[in-house]
Amino acid sequence: MPVPYFLLTFTLPAELRSWARRQQTLFYNTLFRASAAATQELAQDPRFLGGTIGMMGILHTWGRDLSYHPHVHYLVPAGVWDGSGWRYGRYQRFLLPVRALSILFRAKFRDALKQHDCFNQLPPTVWQKEWVVHCQPVGRGKRALKYLAAYVFRVALSNQRLVSATDEAVTFRYRPSGSSQWRLCTLAPLEFMRRFLQHVLPKGFVKVRYYGFFSPGQRPLLTQIRDLLLPPPVVTEPKSGKAQSQESPVQPCCPLCGAPMHPTQAIPPLKPRARPP
Repeated sequence: MPVPYFLLTFTLPAELRSWARRQQTLFYNTLFRASAAATQELAQDPRFLGGTIGMMGILHTWGRDLSYHPHVHYLVPAGVWDGSGWRYGRYQRFLLPVRALSILFRAKFRDALKQHDCFNQLPPTVWQKEWVVHCQPVGRGKRALKYLAAYVFRVALSNQRLVSATDEAVTFRYRPSGSSQWRLCTLAPLEFMRRFLQHVLPKGFVKVRYYGFFSPGQRPLLTQIRDLLLPPPVVTEPKSGKAQSQESPVQPCCPLCGAPMHPTQAIPPLKPRARPP
Protein backbone atom coordinates (compact mmCIF):
# COMPACT_ATOMS: atom_id res chain seq x y z
CA MET A 1 0.00 0.00 0.00
CA PRO A 2 1.33 3.50 -0.85
CA VAL A 3 1.34 4.73 2.77
CA PRO A 4 3.90 4.99 5.60
CA TYR A 5 4.32 1.93 7.83
CA PHE A 6 5.19 1.19 11.44
CA LEU A 7 6.91 -1.82 12.98
CA LEU A 8 5.26 -2.99 16.20
CA THR A 9 7.05 -5.49 18.47
CA PHE A 10 5.48 -7.38 21.41
CA THR A 11 7.90 -9.27 23.66
CA LEU A 12 7.07 -12.08 26.08
CA PRO A 13 8.41 -11.31 29.61
CA ALA A 14 11.37 -13.33 30.89
CA GLU A 15 9.25 -14.78 33.74
CA LEU A 16 7.02 -16.59 31.22
CA ARG A 17 9.65 -17.92 28.82
CA SER A 18 10.31 -21.18 30.64
CA TRP A 19 6.57 -21.89 30.54
CA ALA A 20 6.37 -20.90 26.89
CA ARG A 21 9.17 -23.33 26.03
CA ARG A 22 7.20 -26.19 27.60
CA GLN A 23 3.79 -25.23 26.16
CA GLN A 24 4.72 -23.55 22.92
CA THR A 25 1.42 -23.87 21.07
CA LEU A 26 -0.55 -22.31 23.94
CA PHE A 27 1.80 -19.41 24.60
CA TYR A 28 2.59 -18.62 20.96
CA ASN A 29 -1.08 -18.54 20.01
CA THR A 30 -1.86 -16.39 23.05
CA LEU A 31 1.00 -14.05 22.14
CA PHE A 32 -0.46 -13.56 18.66
CA ARG A 33 -4.07 -13.17 19.74
CA ALA A 34 -3.48 -10.90 22.74
CA SER A 35 -1.14 -8.53 20.89
CA ALA A 36 -3.37 -8.31 17.80
CA ALA A 37 -6.53 -7.80 19.87
CA ALA A 38 -4.89 -5.08 21.97
CA THR A 39 -3.71 -3.20 18.88
CA GLN A 40 -7.06 -3.49 17.13
CA GLU A 41 -8.98 -2.33 20.21
CA LEU A 42 -6.76 0.70 20.74
CA ALA A 43 -6.91 1.59 17.05
CA GLN A 44 -10.73 1.62 17.21
CA ASP A 45 -10.58 4.33 19.91
CA PRO A 46 -11.53 7.67 18.28
CA ARG A 47 -8.93 9.43 20.44
CA PHE A 48 -6.17 7.73 18.45
CA LEU A 49 -7.15 6.34 15.03
CA GLY A 50 -10.84 5.46 15.15
CA GLY A 51 -11.07 2.64 12.65
CA THR A 52 -10.03 -0.81 11.48
CA ILE A 53 -6.29 -1.39 11.27
CA GLY A 54 -4.32 -3.86 9.14
CA MET A 55 -1.58 -6.04 10.63
CA MET A 56 0.88 -8.62 9.29
CA GLY A 57 2.65 -10.48 12.12
CA ILE A 58 5.65 -12.85 12.19
CA LEU A 59 6.73 -14.89 15.22
CA HIS A 60 10.42 -14.67 16.12
CA THR A 61 11.75 -16.84 18.97
CA TRP A 62 15.54 -16.44 19.01
CA GLY A 63 18.10 -13.85 19.96
CA ARG A 64 21.28 -13.39 17.95
CA ASP A 65 23.19 -15.72 20.28
CA LEU A 66 20.45 -18.41 19.98
CA SER A 67 18.95 -17.44 23.33
CA TYR A 68 15.22 -17.99 23.81
CA HIS A 69 13.46 -14.67 23.23
CA PRO A 70 9.86 -15.05 21.91
CA HIS A 71 8.36 -11.93 20.37
CA VAL A 72 6.07 -10.94 17.49
CA HIS A 73 6.79 -8.30 14.85
CA TYR A 74 3.87 -6.55 13.12
CA LEU A 75 4.06 -4.48 9.97
CA VAL A 76 1.23 -1.94 10.28
CA PRO A 77 0.10 0.82 7.86
CA ALA A 78 -0.06 4.31 9.37
CA GLY A 79 -3.82 4.65 9.01
CA VAL A 80 -7.22 2.96 9.38
CA TRP A 81 -10.44 2.35 7.49
CA ASP A 82 -13.25 4.16 9.33
CA GLY A 83 -16.11 2.64 7.32
CA SER A 84 -16.37 5.42 4.75
CA GLY A 85 -12.78 6.22 3.84
CA TRP A 86 -9.10 6.09 4.73
CA ARG A 87 -7.89 8.01 7.77
CA TYR A 88 -4.24 8.71 8.58
CA GLY A 89 -2.82 9.03 12.07
CA ARG A 90 -2.35 12.47 13.58
CA TYR A 91 1.43 12.41 13.51
CA GLN A 92 3.97 10.95 11.09
CA ARG A 93 6.16 9.33 13.78
CA PHE A 94 3.37 8.21 16.11
CA LEU A 95 0.89 5.38 15.67
CA LEU A 96 -0.45 4.33 19.10
CA PRO A 97 0.67 5.01 22.70
CA VAL A 98 2.94 2.09 23.59
CA ARG A 99 2.36 2.39 27.35
CA ALA A 100 -1.40 2.00 26.98
CA LEU A 101 -0.79 -0.75 24.42
CA SER A 102 1.49 -2.58 26.87
CA ILE A 103 -1.12 -2.50 29.65
CA LEU A 104 -3.87 -3.71 27.34
CA PHE A 105 -1.65 -6.45 25.89
CA ARG A 106 -0.74 -7.71 29.38
CA ALA A 107 -4.39 -7.75 30.48
CA LYS A 108 -5.56 -9.70 27.43
CA PHE A 109 -2.71 -12.19 27.79
CA ARG A 110 -3.58 -12.74 31.46
CA ASP A 111 -7.31 -13.18 30.75
CA ALA A 112 -6.56 -15.73 28.01
CA LEU A 113 -4.34 -17.82 30.32
CA LYS A 114 -6.91 -17.83 33.12
CA GLN A 115 -8.77 -20.54 31.21
CA HIS A 116 -5.80 -22.96 31.51
CA ASP A 117 -4.41 -24.93 34.43
CA CYS A 118 -0.96 -23.34 34.24
CA PHE A 119 -2.25 -19.91 35.24
CA ASN A 120 -2.16 -20.55 39.00
CA GLN A 121 1.46 -21.71 38.75
CA LEU A 122 2.72 -18.57 37.02
CA PRO A 123 4.58 -15.96 39.14
CA PRO A 124 2.04 -13.28 40.16
CA THR A 125 4.64 -10.51 39.89
CA VAL A 126 4.61 -10.81 36.10
CA TRP A 127 1.17 -9.15 36.02
CA GLN A 128 2.44 -6.06 37.88
CA LYS A 129 5.57 -5.32 35.80
CA GLU A 130 5.66 -3.38 32.54
CA TRP A 131 5.64 -5.48 29.39
CA VAL A 132 7.87 -4.44 26.50
CA VAL A 133 6.07 -3.04 23.45
CA HIS A 134 8.08 -1.14 20.85
CA CYS A 135 6.86 0.95 17.92
CA GLN A 136 8.94 2.70 15.27
CA PRO A 137 8.24 4.25 11.85
CA VAL A 138 9.81 2.41 8.92
CA GLY A 139 8.94 4.64 5.99
CA ARG A 140 7.17 2.88 3.15
CA GLY A 141 7.75 -0.49 4.74
CA LYS A 142 10.09 -2.07 2.18
CA ARG A 143 13.04 -2.21 4.59
CA ALA A 144 10.90 -3.68 7.36
CA LEU A 145 9.38 -6.22 4.98
CA LYS A 146 12.86 -7.26 3.85
CA TYR A 147 13.92 -7.56 7.50
CA LEU A 148 10.89 -9.69 8.42
CA ALA A 149 11.22 -11.88 5.33
CA ALA A 150 14.46 -13.30 6.72
CA TYR A 151 12.50 -14.95 9.55
CA VAL A 152 9.82 -16.62 7.42
CA PHE A 153 11.86 -19.55 6.11
CA ARG A 154 15.30 -19.21 7.69
CA VAL A 155 16.36 -21.04 10.83
CA ALA A 156 17.97 -19.56 13.94
CA LEU A 157 21.54 -19.95 12.62
CA SER A 158 22.88 -19.90 9.07
CA ASN A 159 25.90 -21.87 7.89
CA GLN A 160 27.82 -18.67 7.18
CA ARG A 161 27.93 -17.84 10.88
CA LEU A 162 29.45 -21.18 11.91
CA VAL A 163 33.18 -20.80 12.61
CA SER A 164 34.11 -24.30 13.83
CA ALA A 165 32.49 -27.49 15.09
CA THR A 166 34.39 -30.22 16.94
CA ASP A 167 33.55 -32.94 19.43
CA GLU A 168 34.35 -30.54 22.26
CA ALA A 169 32.84 -27.20 21.17
CA VAL A 170 30.85 -25.32 18.55
CA THR A 171 31.77 -21.72 17.75
CA PHE A 172 29.65 -19.27 15.79
CA ARG A 173 29.59 -15.55 15.11
CA TYR A 174 26.85 -13.16 16.25
CA ARG A 175 26.36 -9.44 16.41
CA PRO A 176 24.72 -8.05 19.59
CA SER A 177 21.75 -5.73 19.24
CA GLY A 178 22.80 -2.13 18.88
CA SER A 179 26.36 -3.03 17.92
CA SER A 180 28.12 -3.33 14.58
CA GLN A 181 30.93 -5.53 15.95
CA TRP A 182 30.86 -9.30 15.48
CA ARG A 183 31.52 -11.54 18.49
CA LEU A 184 32.23 -15.23 18.96
CA CYS A 185 30.12 -17.59 21.06
CA THR A 186 31.55 -21.01 21.98
CA LEU A 187 29.23 -23.67 23.40
CA ALA A 188 29.47 -27.32 24.32
CA PRO A 189 27.83 -29.53 21.66
CA LEU A 190 24.86 -30.47 23.85
CA GLU A 191 24.26 -26.85 24.88
CA PHE A 192 24.46 -25.78 21.23
CA MET A 193 21.90 -28.45 20.29
CA ARG A 194 19.63 -27.36 23.14
CA ARG A 195 19.72 -23.71 22.08
CA PHE A 196 19.15 -24.53 18.43
CA LEU A 197 16.33 -27.05 18.87
CA GLN A 198 14.31 -24.88 21.26
CA HIS A 199 13.41 -22.70 18.25
CA VAL A 200 11.82 -25.55 16.28
CA LEU A 201 8.12 -24.67 16.12
CA PRO A 202 5.32 -27.15 16.85
CA LYS A 203 4.20 -29.19 13.87
CA GLY A 204 1.74 -27.30 11.70
CA PHE A 205 2.15 -24.01 13.57
CA VAL A 206 1.49 -20.91 11.44
CA LYS A 207 4.15 -18.28 12.17
CA VAL A 208 2.87 -15.60 9.74
CA ARG A 209 -0.62 -14.23 10.46
CA TYR A 210 -2.82 -11.40 9.17
CA TYR A 211 -5.36 -9.29 11.03
CA GLY A 212 -7.80 -6.46 10.30
CA PHE A 213 -8.19 -5.59 6.63
CA PHE A 214 -5.09 -7.72 5.91
CA SER A 215 -6.91 -10.90 6.99
CA PRO A 216 -7.90 -13.36 4.22
CA GLY A 217 -11.62 -12.71 4.77
CA GLN A 218 -11.18 -8.97 4.15
CA ARG A 219 -9.49 -9.09 0.73
CA PRO A 220 -12.34 -7.18 -1.01
CA LEU A 221 -11.98 -4.38 1.57
CA LEU A 222 -8.19 -4.35 1.09
CA THR A 223 -8.66 -4.05 -2.68
CA GLN A 224 -11.08 -1.16 -2.15
CA ILE A 225 -8.61 0.66 0.14
CA ARG A 226 -5.70 0.12 -2.24
CA ASP A 227 -7.70 1.40 -5.22
CA LEU A 228 -8.67 4.46 -3.19
CA LEU A 229 -5.07 5.26 -2.24
CA LEU A 230 -3.41 4.59 -5.57
CA PRO A 231 -3.20 7.57 -7.95
CA PRO A 232 -5.72 7.50 -10.82
CA PRO A 233 -4.37 6.21 -14.13
CA VAL A 234 -3.36 8.83 -16.69
CA VAL A 235 -5.80 8.81 -19.62
CA THR A 236 -4.48 10.24 -22.87
CA GLU A 237 -7.04 11.94 -25.13
CA PRO A 238 -7.25 10.58 -28.69
CA LYS A 239 -5.92 12.89 -31.37
CA SER A 240 -8.35 14.55 -33.74
CA GLY A 241 -8.71 13.30 -37.31
CA LYS A 242 -7.24 16.51 -38.73
CA ALA A 243 -4.13 16.18 -36.57
CA GLN A 244 -3.80 12.55 -37.54
CA SER A 245 -4.05 13.34 -41.23
CA GLN A 246 -1.30 15.94 -40.97
CA GLU A 247 1.13 13.45 -39.52
CA SER A 248 2.82 11.34 -42.17
CA PRO A 249 3.86 7.81 -41.27
CA VAL A 250 7.55 7.27 -40.70
CA GLN A 251 9.04 5.47 -43.69
CA PRO A 252 12.14 3.31 -43.47
CA CYS A 253 15.19 4.47 -45.44
CA CYS A 254 17.50 2.45 -47.67
CA PRO A 255 20.67 1.56 -45.77
CA LEU A 256 22.76 2.12 -48.97
CA CYS A 257 21.50 5.33 -50.63
CA GLY A 258 19.38 6.81 -47.83
CA ALA A 259 16.27 7.23 -50.01
CA PRO A 260 12.86 6.43 -48.48
CA MET A 261 11.67 2.88 -49.12
CA HIS A 262 8.16 2.12 -50.42
CA PRO A 263 6.32 -1.23 -50.15
CA THR A 264 5.92 -2.95 -53.54
CA GLN A 265 4.77 -6.47 -52.69
CA ALA A 266 3.54 -8.45 -49.67
CA ILE A 267 5.01 -11.94 -49.40
CA PRO A 268 2.52 -14.36 -47.79
CA PRO A 269 3.86 -16.72 -45.13
CA LEU A 270 4.74 -20.24 -46.15
CA LYS A 271 2.19 -22.92 -45.42
CA PRO A 272 3.40 -25.32 -42.75
CA ARG A 273 4.25 -28.76 -43.98
CA ALA A 274 2.11 -31.65 -42.90
CA ARG A 275 3.67 -33.64 -40.07
CA PRO A 276 4.75 -37.10 -41.30
CA PRO A 277 2.88 -40.04 -39.74
